[in-house]
Amino acid sequence: MKPTLIQLSLAAAAFVSVNAFSQALPYGAPISLDVAKKAAQAASHEMRKNKLEMTIAVVDSGGNLVYLERSNQAGLGTIEPAIGKAKAANGIKAPTKLIEDLIVKQQLVNLIAVPGAFPVEGGVPLVVNNQVVGAIGASGGMPADDGAVANAGAKSLLP
Repeated sequence: MKPTLIQLSLAAAAFVSVNAFSQALPYGAPISLDVAKKAAQAASHEMRKNKLEMTIAVVDSGGNLVYLERSNQAGLGTIEPAIGKAKAANGIKAPTKLIEDLIVKQQLVNLIAVPGAFPVEGGVPLVVNNQVVGAIGASGGMPADDGAVANAGAKSLLP
């Protein structure tokens, strides 16, 4: 019997991120500006530590942009991908690395056609009190760098 997309998603999520199992969590109230800034600040710290120039975006649980930060030398072309990664991570309640892995490792190329899917590492759900309150996206480095920056922001909200 062929595994379902949900089964593959959960299997792949097990090794993706600290927030890998957020798919099972409910959405919470939209993230506040102060909490969004806290996540972005942690992500920005990771970005600077690694001498990167990026855009960091935070969306709320409804997928609406709450906060955007672009470092001085980040390309203008990093803005939309950062927002897109955050929206995609919020929409699936899982890191965008999951979509990337399902396409690359599981060869589920049909996922490329899913509206709003952003199959590149760098988007991570934000979890507060076991609820997805939004997501953070980072763009401007290599995919692993984007993922590290976004994960730093997400980890800053964990207890």
